[in-house]
Amino acid sequence: MSVLSKPYFHNEAEAFTYLEQIIWSKGVVCPHCGVIDGRVYDLSDVRGKPSKKSPEGAIRYGLKKCGECRKQFTVKVGTVFEHGRMPLHKMLQATYLMTSSKKGISAHQLHRVLEITYKSAWFLAHRIREAMRDGALDIMGGNGAEVMADETYIGNKPEMRYMKRTRGSSHKMRVVSLLDKSTGKTRSIYAPGLAKDEVAQIVRKNIDRESQLVTDESTLYKAVGKEFISHTSVLHGAGQYMKDGKTTNNIEGFFSIFKRGMRGVYQHCQEKHLHRYLAEFDFRYSNRAALEIDDNMRSANALAGISGKRLTYRRIGRTG
Repeated sequence: MSVLSKPYFHNEAEAFTYLEQIIWSKGVVCPHCGVIDGRVYDLSDVRGKPSKKSPEGAIRYGLKKCGECRKQFTVKVGTVFEHGRMPLHKMLQATYLMTSSKKGISAHQLHRVLEITYKSAWFLAHRIREAMRDGALDIMGGNGAEVMADETYIGNKPEMRYMKRTRGSSHKMRVVSLLDKSTGKTRSIYAPGLAKDEVAQIVRKNIDRESQLVTDESTLYKAVGKEFISHTSVLHGAGQYMKDGKTTNNIEGFFSIFKRGMRGVYQHCQEKHLHRYLAEFDFRYSNRAALEIDDNMRSANALAGISGKRLTYRRIGRTG
């Protein structure tokens, strides 16, 4: 049986039940007063007021009422899906498609597959990327673990879009990525200037000093590398891809997937949206099959990140 044939991808009541199991795994939480597993009344069987579209009254799927503050809510309240103007089961389909596609899926493809407008598909994709963004403040590495650091260039800066291209990477957007070999997880940060001090600050902020830093021969890491247990520079320019048993091949593999997705699937990304695209590729790589996480688990992990986040169409802007 195809994964997308599961009931919660096609039935609205099943969709709410499935999402409730993920978001409220430790008990129903009222988003208004914060009470956990308090008195909650299920109003999903009570129809709303009659209207021209629904003479008998619309079914209010997943509707609850808190016995403490007496306010109504659903599992979507207080999440990136709040005020979504499309059926929840289509949002779950979109989440599965985005998390199971190695290089991503375009808004145009979501628009065709889900049979929704392109505008809705574009906004929904950004909502899901926001759910993937963990905003983690935990430090990578530690206890002698290897952490790889490398930088790459993608797309074009907005101010350089219509200017004559020059040699080098001055017209590109710059990204620094870190990969913790002990966990297999990545973290990518937009570094607009890619200056030595800027990169050093990113490395200090995200990597435990009790780690082994592994980079290429870039001078960006030379000074900051002295602050760690060890710093291994693999000399790519000399045809060296492993030094003292250490390599940056893993982070290069991540960049390969990232660039193929950005160039082949998304093609264009505005600078103001880059952090969400980075979060998307970080999420999929950090929840990949090599870490024994399958498509269903990856989709559920993304849905677990929708809480406590809001994203409005006006806030992110339309273009990009």
